[in-house]
Amino acid sequence: MSNSESDIARRAARLYYDENKTQDEIGEMLDITRWKVGRLLALAREVGIVSISITDSATPSERSSSGIIPTDRSRAQGVTDTQSLRSFLRRLPAVDAIGLEARAATLATRSIKTESKRAALDTIIRLVDLTTLEGADTPGKVKSLVAKALVPDASDPTTPRVAAVCVYPDMVAHAVAALGPNRGDGESGIAVASVATAFPSGRSTIDVKLADTRFAVDKGATEIDMVIDRGAFLSGDLETVFNQIVLVREACVRADGSHAHLKVILETGELRTYDNIKRASWLAILAGADFIKTSTGKVQPAATLPTTVLMLEVVRDWFHLTGERIGVKPAGGIRQSKDAIRYLVAVAEVAGEEWLTPHLFRFGASSLLNDVLLQRQKMTTGRYSGPDYVTVD
Repeated sequence: MSNSESDIARRAARLYYDENKTQDEIGEMLDITRWKVGRLLALAREVGIVSISITDSATPSERSSSGIIPTDRSRAQGVTDTQSLRSFLRRLPAVDAIGLEARAATLATRSIKTESKRAALDTIIRLVDLTTLEGADTPGKVKSLVAKALVPDASDPTTPRVAAVCVYPDMVAHAVAALGPNRGDGESGIAVASVATAFPSGRSTIDVKLADTRFAVDKGATEIDMVIDRGAFLSGDLETVFNQIVLVREACVRADGSHAHLKVILETGELRTYDNIKRASWLAILAGADFIKTSTGKVQPAATLPTTVLMLEVVRDWFHLTGERIGVKPAGGIRQSKDAIRYLVAVAEVAGEEWLTPHLFRFGASSLLNDVLLQRQKMTTGRYSGPDYVTVD
C-alpha cells in the first residue's frame, strides 16, 4: 500500500472506529465511493493500522450463550460482538421499496432473441436443484428423482443435467447410492443437497439442528439448506440467528477438513419487509453462508423477483466490499420457463454474468424443469408436446 493510500486508510479507520461514522458518511467526507471506503478499511486491518484481537477458548455452547461467535468474515468487517453486529446492520442503507419493485418490473419486461432462448433454457436446467420435500417421500421416489436428474429428457440426449437433487436428511443415502459416480459439486457432477435444521419451521433446539446437519453430511450430502429462526430474528434476537448459522456451518465440516456448502434459507415471506430481508442477508453472509436462499417453498409468498433482485444486490455489494462471491437461490413458486428467464436477466444485470453458474445461482424447483423440457421440445419439433411427454417428478 502506498503512503497516500495508507494515510487515507488510516483516516477512514479513525472515522469508522473512533467516530462511529458509516461508510456512506466517510465516502462523502473523503469524496470516494462507499465501496472504496470498505476496501480501505479492509486494507487497514490487513496492514495492521487496525488490530482486532480475539480470545476464544470456550466451547460452542458456552460461546453461543455469551455473545456472537465471530467468524473470519465478521472480524474482517469489525463485527466481533452483538453490539457491533447490531451497529453494522443498522448502518445499512434503507431499501427503497418503490425503486426496487420498479427495477424488478423493468427487468421482467426484458426479452431475449429467439436464437438465444435455447441457451437460456439449457442454463436454467443446469441451475436447477431438483427437489422432493414431502412427507410421503420414499426411497423409490428419490431414485426416480435421481434418474430424471441424470437424464432429464430421454428423447434428447443433448439435454444438460441439473445441478443437484434436494431431499430430506433421511433420504440422502438413497440419493447418494442412486447417483453413484455421478455425484459431484453441481458442475463436475450432480450435488446432493439436504434440507436440515428442522426444515421448514426451524422450530427445534440447536442440538437437534446440529444433529440433523451432521447426519446429512455423514450420509453424503454435499450441500446443506438450513433455515434461520425467523421468530428470533423478528423479535430482535440477532445473536441467536447469527450463532446458529455459525454452528451449523461448523457441523458441515467433514473429517478431512472439507465442508458441505451451506445455503441459508431466510424465508423471506415471513420477514415482512425488504429492510428485514436485506439485514438477514448480510447477517447470514457474515455468519458464513455460501448461498443465501429466499424460501422453503412451504410459505407464501415464496420467491419473488423483487426479493431476489434485493438479495442479488447484497451479494454484489459483498463482492465489491471483499472480492468474495456468495450465491443466491430463489426457491418456491417459479414454475414456468418465461419466469425463470426473467431471473436469469436479473442475475446478469444486477450481480453479473459471472453468477450464472451452479456455484453461484440455483433455482429451487421441481415443476419448473418439466416446463423447460416442453419448451425445448417445442423448439426442436416446432410444436408443443403435452405433459405426458415428460416424466412426473
